[in-house]
Amino acid sequence: MGFLSRIFKQDKPAGASTKAGRRTSAKKTAPSPTAAATNTTSAPAEDDIPDYKVGLTGEFDESGLAKRVTLAFDEDSDLDDVETLWVAQLSSKVVLKGKVPSQAILDKMVAVAKDVEGATAVDTSQVDVG
Repeated sequence: MGFLSRIFKQDKPAGASTKAGRRTSAKKTAPSPTAAATNTTSAPAEDDIPDYKVGLTGEFDESGLAKRVTLAFDEDSDLDDVETLWVAQLSSKVVLKGKVPSQAILDKMVAVAKDVEGATAVDTSQVDVG
């Protein structure tokens, strides 16, 4: 099992990426003024999605950053799934929670998480080492 399947109960989808790339449509058109004025509850336009809310395949996802960080952990050959560690996010801050076996593993996880597009900080205050 990996971080993504353990924490988010999903397998890696085709086209998944740790990058905050958006799906592109063949042709973008501006909404009419009438449609824009009456449609206030729709999801944000793809270009308006903050990097930390971009999901694994470029879609809007409230947990997008956390999912892309778990994917990055899974794709790093130096990291094994630490079953006592969880990944969450508060806006663009990655939050690690739980327990890791060593400071070296935690340091590696922090470095990997910081490399994920959209991450501005990594909070390890809820991680026990040892």
